[in-house]
Amino acid sequence: MNGLKRFGTIASASCVALAVGFLGSSAAVANDKLIELSKDNANYVMPGKDYTADNYSEMDQINTENVKDLRVSWTFSTGLLNGHEGTPLVVDGVMYINSAFPNNVYALDLDNPGKIKWQYKPKQDPAARSVACCDLVNRGLAYFPGGGDTPPLIISNQLDGNVVALKAEDGSLYWKVENSDIKVGSTLTVAPYVVKDLVIVGSSGAELGVRGYATAYSAHDGGQVWRMYATGPDEDIGIGDDFNSANPQYGQKGLGLATWEGDAWKIGGGTNWGWYAYDPDLNLIYYGSGNPSPWNETMRPGDNKWTMTIMARDADSGELKFGYQKTPHDEWDYAGVNVIMLSDQKIDGEDKKLLTHPDRNGIIYTLDRTNGDLVRADFLDDTVNVWTHVDMETGIPVRDPEYGTRMDHKGTDICPSAMGYHDQAHDSYDPEKELFYLAINHICMDWEPFMLPYRAGQFFVGATLSMYPGPKGDRQNYLGLGQVKAYDADSSTYKWSVMERFAAWGGTMATAGDLVFYGTLDGYFKARNSETGELLWKFKMPSGAIGYPMTYEHDGTQYVGIYYGVGGWPGVGLVFDLDDPTAGLGAVGAFRELQNWTQQGGGLLVFSLDGKGPYDDPTLDEYSTDVIRN
Repeated sequence: MNGLKRFGTIASASCVALAVGFLGSSAAVANDKLIELSKDNANYVMPGKDYTADNYSEMDQINTENVKDLRVSWTFSTGLLNGHEGTPLVVDGVMYINSAFPNNVYALDLDNPGKIKWQYKPKQDPAARSVACCDLVNRGLAYFPGGGDTPPLIISNQLDGNVVALKAEDGSLYWKVENSDIKVGSTLTVAPYVVKDLVIVGSSGAELGVRGYATAYSAHDGGQVWRMYATGPDEDIGIGDDFNSANPQYGQKGLGLATWEGDAWKIGGGTNWGWYAYDPDLNLIYYGSGNPSPWNETMRPGDNKWTMTIMARDADSGELKFGYQKTPHDEWDYAGVNVIMLSDQKIDGEDKKLLTHPDRNGIIYTLDRTNGDLVRADFLDDTVNVWTHVDMETGIPVRDPEYGTRMDHKGTDICPSAMGYHDQAHDSYDPEKELFYLAINHICMDWEPFMLPYRAGQFFVGATLSMYPGPKGDRQNYLGLGQVKAYDADSSTYKWSVMERFAAWGGTMATAGDLVFYGTLDGYFKARNSETGELLWKFKMPSGAIGYPMTYEHDGTQYVGIYYGVGGWPGVGLVFDLDDPTAGLGAVGAFRELQNWTQQGGGLLVFSLDGKGPYDDPTLDEYSTDVIRN
């Protein structure tokens, strides 16, 4: 294993300069390689397909006319029963698959996926399982195309806090670095993200009082280039002189301390375990920071910046260029880590570079990604009741006090629930139709807070939750917990929407074949007409889906793949055999009917038209083709 270089926990200007010098000119080359690979339909090289994170494919071999002929081409079982989030990667004819804990990694040659090319099975500290918030999930892998003396690498985050780089050719360990300390409850479930010669890694554990941070490591040797936090002094957060210069009303200097009481920021949450996007022209990385800690708002007066914030950081230095806090002083666990999709659109007749983010708090935000200007803030559903509206001048959502969560008060019928009207689902955007396809939750809750002390490595929540379907669902039978919608940011309207029995927790994929694909918690893989919402095809999988679909081309055939394996937050009752409706932070009660529709499993399904694939030739990789007849 390569020796590790260390650049310090908080990168100073000189430190970053040294790091950039070390990375050298190969950084831009590595970036260009990933961009070119992502343009090839034969590849799927990063979460969300490319740096826009729009999970849109220009392929149309599978379309509205023939999608009814989709059949299983081949399958792969990971042998694990916890939730399977994220999606596999495909690079140059090889598919890379990851699993839930213990985060095994597999490489399959797509010419013969029945034989494992290589596998990596780490030996992790089992204690990580006891401090994982919401099942033992992992959201995917990253690919580094190599550069200089460094070979192509597969990067994997492990639940126990370690980040490993594996040689893409044979799966051997190239470097390993500890990112998180499970002794204080800090784990890793986020997919790593490669930008230039950097590997961006987030953090988990806000429910245990972990102070959130994002870290950039050198892809060459795992050396830390920069680490930036969500709370604390400006230098820790990466706030410079021009921070929020276009929107000073969002807040500027000193607020990572001033909006917290005493030293509460040190255990203040703001972890980022969701998704990233990147604009190479602006050299900005976008992501959302999560909920403050604890959930009980009485214990942390103030706006609690910069939790719940859409962040735009300079890739090279980590400096925070703008930060827009969506939910100041969060009272409901509306962790703001959801997907951010980049688009170039004409809004109100003006060409704009945009980012769009459907948030847990029930609002879908569109910002100018060059400077953070708030362009749109629309409710994800007309049943949102915690807000009356968003003040477009200040960017602050206006609360309805009836749905607050103050001490000595039980809040009832709060919509959305802590699961949000959107959670970790990785959505998609069709740039031709200019429509976003959103996998929405439809869940409300009752909330009763209580006081509790902080103890390192123990859950630090301070609220008892009961969850149930939203007003459009069947509350008596606990069904109607999800929706799928097509959203137009220009007109602030929904072109179509459809209710689902349970949530489409994993997310969506759109294609030029006028299709939107998604999986559901009850185990259906569906394809709808992306223009009209009409259901065209579905398949019952062995287990529910909490991963999102992907597509690739191999030997002239378009394939669509998706992980199956129910779990995650909505599946904790089924996975861990819980029956207290308030267990699982309220998820057990909301999804009490899930066990009647699916059971555990774990693996990958790959579809093609008429099931075409490598095994059309039944003799492929046969041990023997000789038949002895007596």
